[in-house]
Amino acid sequence: MNNQPALSKSLKVYQIVFLGLAWMTPMIFFTVYGVAYDAAGGQMVLAYLIAFLAIFFTAYSYSRMVKAYPIAGSAFTYTKKAIHPRLGFLVGWALLLDYIFSPIIAILTFGIFMHTEFPSIPVYVWVIVMNIILALVNIVGIKSVARISGISVVVQVLFISLFCLFIIKDIATGQASSSTLFSLHPFLASDIPFTTIFSGAALICFCFLGFDAVTTMAEETIQPEKTIPKAIFLIVCIAAVMYIAISYFTQIAYPGFTFTNPDNAAYTLVKLVGGNLLSSLFITVLIIATFTQGVSSVTSVTRFLYALGRESVLPQKVFSYIHPTFKTPVVNILLVTAFSFLGMFIDLNTAVTFVSFGALTAFTFVNVSVIAHFYIKLKKRSFTETILYLIFPLIGAAFIGWLLTLLNKDTLLIGVAWLTVGFLYLFVKSRLSAPFVKRDHSKVTVPEK
Repeated sequence: MNNQPALSKSLKVYQIVFLGLAWMTPMIFFTVYGVAYDAAGGQMVLAYLIAFLAIFFTAYSYSRMVKAYPIAGSAFTYTKKAIHPRLGFLVGWALLLDYIFSPIIAILTFGIFMHTEFPSIPVYVWVIVMNIILALVNIVGIKSVARISGISVVVQVLFISLFCLFIIKDIATGQASSSTLFSLHPFLASDIPFTTIFSGAALICFCFLGFDAVTTMAEETIQPEKTIPKAIFLIVCIAAVMYIAISYFTQIAYPGFTFTNPDNAAYTLVKLVGGNLLSSLFITVLIIATFTQGVSSVTSVTRFLYALGRESVLPQKVFSYIHPTFKTPVVNILLVTAFSFLGMFIDLNTAVTFVSFGALTAFTFVNVSVIAHFYIKLKKRSFTETILYLIFPLIGAAFIGWLLTLLNKDTLLIGVAWLTVGFLYLFVKSRLSAPFVKRDHSKVTVPEK
């Protein structure tokens, strides 16, 4: 009998949804508002609808693969088992960019906003404080993470609802450009080229990143085959409703809204809608949101490293260690915390660059994995199965793959360089020992805490 400590199964649907939304951070709509507005030519509703469709097909593919392999590992596990172990490693290596730099984005954003509120305290001080707190919260256990994430998501949703109510009040009292709450104008491209709207959608996909991260917590979830797929669709749909609702109301109420600096365009918009009171509340909620995004990001990356360690892709004794008391991957948490101190030395754009390349690469191959596993290996080829296991994932792969090509050249070069390093690591490892321990984790029995 294996008495090694293991991850504790305790998460339910609503907790997974809160974790995913906390990682996604609904308030990210405001942090990228100015850049997204410019990229989409002001057609935010259409851009978000297109982005939602692209993400929806990929979310569907994740829901299929987590049913087939309800274990930690996400795109790495799916590609490894459905296509080939070496390709799975390279996809996991690319995805590592997404996961390992996501906490840095949250930490940097938190530091920037806190420095705005308290200019006398440097950003690096907030980076250090945030790092330590994130480590402690994650070490204590997954239940504490889920609890904090739930509170944060509720606060963010309440603020977004309040923001929309302020706009509705302006429309009802005649202070907005529109006198009606119902209009088809936001759904019409007018004179804006569709290429511009699609460019905006490519950028806006970043706002949906997070639904995939919950697959790394499959082994800490009760009945993951049912719970994770349901949670994935709920996360994506809830986010889409919020993003499209904000875009719709702002577009009909303030069609002539202009700003000078895209970085703080959302602050200008919030102040226009609700004055100083709402703008002060906005900063407070945004700080809370970035903190909980960091908590969820550390949770996701440490579980992903755990999966890589258990498969012996990374040193097993280090990365697959589970603390006997807390039932959490403590060593991974400490390593991620140490790495996240890079937030004191790199800028936000660099971190976002790594995340974008890693996420879109992983999304593409998860779609391909559905085809390889269900349509090719299991030969599920009836009319309905062909639509579900060939057409849907093919649309997802093509859509996301196309968005990947829209990244700037510097991003693609950095991504290729990172993959080259991964290939060299794999080459050396295969010469020293077997590249993977051939163990089947498709059915894992995890002791209760």
